[in-house]
Amino acid sequence: MRSIFLRGLAIIYLIAFASLLPQIDGLIGSNGIAPAHEFLESVHSDYGSRAYSLLPTFAWFDSSDTFLRVMVWAGILLSLLLLAGMAPLFSAAGLFTLYLSISTAGQLFFSFQWDALLLETGFAAMVVAPIGLRPSLKAPPSRGALWVFRLLFFRLMFESGAVKLLSGDPTWRNLTALNYHYETQPLPTPLAWYAHHLPAILQKVSVVGVFAIELLVPFLFFTTRRLRVIAASLVIGLQLLIALTGNYTFFNLLTMLLCVFLFDGKNAPERTPWNVRFVAVVLIAVGFIQLLTMFGILPGLPEPLSTFVFRAESFQLVNRYGLFAVMTTSRKEIIIEGSNDGTEWQPYEFKYKPGDVNRRLPWVAPYQPRLDWQMWFAALSNQQSNPWFQRLMLRLLEGRAEVTRLLARNPFPDRPPKFIRAVTYEYHFTDGATRRKTGALWTRTPAEDYFPAVSLR
Repeated sequence: MRSIFLRGLAIIYLIAFASLLPQIDGLIGSNGIAPAHEFLESVHSDYGSRAYSLLPTFAWFDSSDTFLRVMVWAGILLSLLLLAGMAPLFSAAGLFTLYLSISTAGQLFFSFQWDALLLETGFAAMVVAPIGLRPSLKAPPSRGALWVFRLLFFRLMFESGAVKLLSGDPTWRNLTALNYHYETQPLPTPLAWYAHHLPAILQKVSVVGVFAIELLVPFLFFTTRRLRVIAASLVIGLQLLIALTGNYTFFNLLTMLLCVFLFDGKNAPERTPWNVRFVAVVLIAVGFIQLLTMFGILPGLPEPLSTFVFRAESFQLVNRYGLFAVMTTSRKEIIIEGSNDGTEWQPYEFKYKPGDVNRRLPWVAPYQPRLDWQMWFAALSNQQSNPWFQRLMLRLLEGRAEVTRLLARNPFPDRPPKFIRAVTYEYHFTDGATRRKTGALWTRTPAEDYFPAVSLR
């Protein structure tokens, strides 16, 4: 179990770090959309020396493009070391620290739940990673370590179901959420079109299944091995179905990896080493407090406990989970267009998010195109609520290669356009007849202007 988990975690870290290589310059580099050095300077200006503890990152020492890439390459190297079983404790600690540093400096482009889950899992991994250059990974984890991961896994699943009910969203309560989900999720897979056209009764049954697996099955994590295996099998089945219909990066892989702690444990050592015991108690306690706080059972914590919990959350040792608490019922897509005369406009095409209605839906997971994902969130509100979007438009007007490389098609490869704007369209999946006739996967209708036409001059 220990070997499977640590090597599986190494693979996920490898995916996470390697996927940043073609993106980090365009996202948070000096010529990127949200430069890390500008962000850190702004925070330091507001908070002074407190900024270092509020935002833990190596980028305080150096936020240059070169150093950001060095952190990514260091993460790749440590991932390979952990995969080979070399210095597992050192590798796990280094991976957590590096990913926390990049995630903190990455601002909203690293605000996803799988980033938080990877950090929480990565820190907890240090209670199962043995000391030494090449220690044996055959010994089972201690009982304390098992409880850390089972509670983490319980919180992940149970909170994911609870937020759907706590939000009061009517689509979850009347079991119609999946009537919309496959069409409106950020990056649908090719199978999402077919899932969207399933009969309504099957969609409702599927919602019931989601609630059962997220709200009831997690309680089996603390029972007998036979029931835990059943629980793990149900969770893995749900994650596979999610992965077949949506591109959710490494989230499904990481969730399934946590299932390994449900398959065994009867041979766990009776005694837990003192250092592991201390870390386990702290993680379990903070996780339990976070769970109670979510349900309003602990509306306020006394000092110094509240400060301690706040620090733990600052380092993302414990996080809250719950995707799609409120189901999106319509899909708007932002289309960015450039022009040299203000009359004829040409669209920029993103690599993976919907644009051209005839383009095939992509298989992209476990890679995460972070700009494409952020564009989905931007379309849920207006450009005033997304100040980073103005910087994206500026970079396109400047023709910054670091940013245009994040796109599939730059209609102005030689010189940037004189004008740029953004409009929104409402997208819907085509029906079967339309798709057979035209080959189009989407229909779209103009919605509204998102960003007015602007120029550098």
